[in-house]
Amino acid sequence: MQESPRDENRCPWAVVVIASSAGGVQGLGTLLGGLRSTLPVPVLVAQHLNRSRETRIVTILARSTPLAVRLAGDGERPRAGTVYIAPPDRHLCVRAGGRLALTREGRVNSARPAADPLFESAAGEFGPRVIACVLTGADGDGARGVEVVKAHGGTTLVQDPATADFHGMPKAAIRTGRADRVLPLEEIAPAITRLLLYGADEAPGPGGRPSA
Repeated sequence: MQESPRDENRCPWAVVVIASSAGGVQGLGTLLGGLRSTLPVPVLVAQHLNRSRETRIVTILARSTPLAVRLAGDGERPRAGTVYIAPPDRHLCVRAGGRLALTREGRVNSARPAADPLFESAAGEFGPRVIACVLTGADGDGARGVEVVKAHGGTTLVQDPATADFHGMPKAAIRTGRADRVLPLEEIAPAITRLLLYGADEAPGPGGRPSA
């Protein structure tokens, strides 16, 4: 018997967090383009950006998705259906009460913004209500964050390295053994939609392969 979707007004999730680096803008466009404008949670993104020049990532991604896209602001309370991008040279974190915080604390995995501070702070604030995604990238950023999200009961999705422009970040996340699903890029947005509708235990469909 097919499961019935949950009432979106009682969504059990709080946030989707996404990590990406090299090749990530294109990957983000594909993922975000597959999400509905009625997304019942905000999306927080840590994409490694060049701090020496003005970023055009908001303009680029806004062309690909029905969601609102903006650079995150310090102290801002994120809204459902909106994508918040970490600005260049700032870590994006979640603080008490779910507000966003931008910091210039030390680089993590040689990057600022980095995925690990975002994932760890979101897990600390929202616990099992976090969906974390690791996309293409050349380093190991996000792997520790995946472990922390899982330790708090959250759900983790990782791009199949075979579909990533750069394999380092997905492979590092998979090596933790804490990835719930390893998915081709184009299947991540549908997987997020299923999770939001049905919950982690009831979501139908094959959902890719579990990590080894």
